[in-house]
Amino acid sequence: MSPSFGARFAAAVDRHGPMCVGIDPHPELLHDWELDDDAAGLERFAMTVVEAVAGHVAVVKPQSAFYERHGSRGIAVLEKLMAQARAAGTLVLLDVKRGDIGSTSQAYADAYLERTSPLFADAITASPYLGFGSVTPMIDTALRNNAGVFVLALTSNKEAPEVQHAVGADGRTVAGSVLDALRELNTGAEPLGSIGAVVGATIGDVGESFDFNGPILVPGVGAQGGTAADVRRIFGTAAANVTPSSSRALLRHGPDVEALRDAARRANDEFRGLVRG
Repeated sequence: MSPSFGARFAAAVDRHGPMCVGIDPHPELLHDWELDDDAAGLERFAMTVVEAVAGHVAVVKPQSAFYERHGSRGIAVLEKLMAQARAAGTLVLLDVKRGDIGSTSQAYADAYLERTSPLFADAITASPYLGFGSVTPMIDTALRNNAGVFVLALTSNKEAPEVQHAVGADGRTVAGSVLDALRELNTGAEPLGSIGAVVGATIGDVGESFDFNGPILVPGVGAQGGTAADVRRIFGTAAANVTPSSSRALLRHGPDVEALRDAARRANDEFRGLVRG
């Protein structure tokens, strides 16, 4: 068995820097790359990005929905992308944001977090907002397979505060209770736990502690306005565990492979200096 996801994540960031590249084939990006919005265009897009960044960044994050919209041929592209990125030594964080209960939650875990699955990922995103216990099958399956789960905690969408900032009878915010659960799950893990959080780069100062000994996926840098200085301010000492994620700001440099690679390298250097410096 491989080392834990937390150990592999820490090693990948130490080697390549913290940047996570989102591989999100929006129809508009396919058009900008002069590709058709079909499975063939999707494959050309995805493989070009993998060629440019795999082996040069710590993490890539394909958003499953953009592949699912092309049916079985799109899923085949996703499988190919994941296999080639991992073969190059880059971790694959599959952005699926699954959240359900009981046997359905376990079925999602089987699909993405069992090593025998063709869609096995190093880690996935998951939603705990049917109750934190609803993601337990995914967490248990991930840990058994030395994979990881990034649980939605504080997201940047405008609707998020009505749920995530709500305060329970114990005085904690809903997001705070999620972070506390992660803290408990990662206790004693070295060098880092395998159960992480998703926290937007543009959430501002929310008064929560992010010292839970786990990785933190931070979308929203680049095109959405988040900066390295924002990340450093929001996360403080926990910034060392952050992987900032950017997609559109980097992908607009395609389809030129060298231009994509250079853009990813510049972003990585910026965050390596300000986040981990």
